[in-house]
Amino acid sequence: MNSPLVPAYWQQQGIEQVLIDEASIARRVRELGLQLSVELGDGRDVVLIAVLTGAVVFVADLMRAIPTRVAISMVSVRSYGASTTSQGAVLGSAIPKNLEGKHVIVVDEVLDSGGTLRLLRAEMATRGVASLRACVLLRKQREPALSTPCEMIGFDIPDVFVVGYGLDFNDEFRNMPFVGVLGADAIRAGVKR
Repeated sequence: MNSPLVPAYWQQQGIEQVLIDEASIARRVRELGLQLSVELGDGRDVVLIAVLTGAVVFVADLMRAIPTRVAISMVSVRSYGASTTSQGAVLGSAIPKNLEGKHVIVVDEVLDSGGTLRLLRAEMATRGVASLRACVLLRKQREPALSTPCEMIGFDIPDVFVVGYGLDFNDEFRNMPFVGVLGADAIRAGVKR
């Protein structure tokens, strides 16, 4: 299968490859939403907890793809900073309250080191949740990611630095409608700002 061409504007910004195009993302998000609705029934007592800021685009599309009622909340976890590798997961906000007896789905954009999901699972385990699932858009093909429990995965991807569809580099590229590979020259230029 040929990779779609990188639109000219994004190519000028340092995007080297479209890894997952917009149509493929939309199709897979619909599939994940339907899977969740089957697993969770009518949506009562279901809470989607999006990991800020990267998962905002994904969770917005995912919750619209779930044809039952659900609640949504947010949590902040810092792990990348201005780097292209995880520096370790640290809570940046409080865990949402009133999760006891709820079916919780942690929604994140990328499973890379596994630190964010491990941290949130440990925190949620003390909250008396009825069930806990993780749903990520992307899982990198690297040992820490592959060994981290995750019930729902949108796409497995190579261990490359990606941006778009909520994923960023220095808080930029989140608005790109596809997932693309950011080139090393663009990364070096961005780090020097």
